[in-house]
Amino acid sequence: MLEPLRIAIVASSRHPIAQPFAGGLEAHVWHLTRSLTLAGHGVTLFAGAGSDLPVESDRLRGELFEPSDAARSDVSMPPLEVLRDHHSYLSLMLSFSRNPDDFDVIHNHSLHHLPVAMGPAVDTPMVTTLHTPPTPWLESALALAPETRCVAVSRHTARAWSHVLGPIPVVHNGVELNRWPLGDGGDDLVWFGRFVPEKGAHLAIEAARIAGRRLRLAGPVSDETYFRDRVAPFLGDRVRYEGHLHQHQLARLLGSCGAALVTPVWDEPYGLVVAESLACGTPVAGFARGGIPEIVGDTAGVLVAGGDVDALAEAAERAFSFDRREVRRRAETACSDIAMIDRYTDIYAELVADRNRRCVRSSAQALSA
Repeated sequence: MLEPLRIAIVASSRHPIAQPFAGGLEAHVWHLTRSLTLAGHGVTLFAGAGSDLPVESDRLRGELFEPSDAARSDVSMPPLEVLRDHHSYLSLMLSFSRNPDDFDVIHNHSLHHLPVAMGPAVDTPMVTTLHTPPTPWLESALALAPETRCVAVSRHTARAWSHVLGPIPVVHNGVELNRWPLGDGGDDLVWFGRFVPEKGAHLAIEAARIAGRRLRLAGPVSDETYFRDRVAPFLGDRVRYEGHLHQHQLARLLGSCGAALVTPVWDEPYGLVVAESLACGTPVAGFARGGIPEIVGDTAGVLVAGGDVDALAEAAERAFSFDRREVRRRAETACSDIAMIDRYTDIYAELVADRNRRCVRSSAQALSA
């Protein structure tokens, strides 16, 4: 059995790991941090101010850096938020480098390039979870540090990075199933997520209209223009916006609906909303894009070609006939936090063992010199 580890989790410098979540990445880090803590590990979370987890935490202190007037007036001055992100991760990685014995493992979930670029200068073993397809700065960092230990959240995401990293392991994001109880279902459809164009809430609204079903919406309004133009005009008795909900409220909403619409207009790297829906026994009707088919499988929903709203409406009706207990069982086998933690702790153990072997070799070489 793995001894308790001191684990540093690096998250976003902009968003707290707190409810209601800013997005799926924040929700995932929340679940992971809780699960590792419940498993007996000592977890320190590095994230935006205001994180609400019962673990030791440290704010990424980007907001404390204020450039001088001379620096602000320089033609190269980037947007202040970008500079603060840079300062946050630079200071954090320098701290890791200067204090290599503070942690046994660093688990990087940030989307910033600096943790990867500076990883080789840090003695503490580090693993980076890739939550997105390739982005320019992160791809550049990984191209220069190909020995970086990485995992992907889906086979789809692993393939997207294969031109840089070759084959890498996959660890599907998991959810605490007891926090997403099996619900009784109902007659309504549900859509939840960030209100941004790429999540496609407007397509869910159209599919629900074609299907003749009421639709309940939930999530943060991340793009106010999009919400105002593509969502708000359709709100009423048939389409209701329930707000930006805390986890227990969202679980109740999911469990009370007959099917969940999942409508990305891009290739989702994973699709945490799918895992959460299945955990509540709510089958999915959605677009077969990115990593979504890996989660849904053959027993938990109906997937159609991306953008085909008519087919989505038909899929929604078919989804209502699924056995909710079978849908829940799919979550138990494919999306549980237990499976995720087991896989990650195996990776942590490998990293710690590799470091110990390096230390033994270094000591032997020093004695023989």
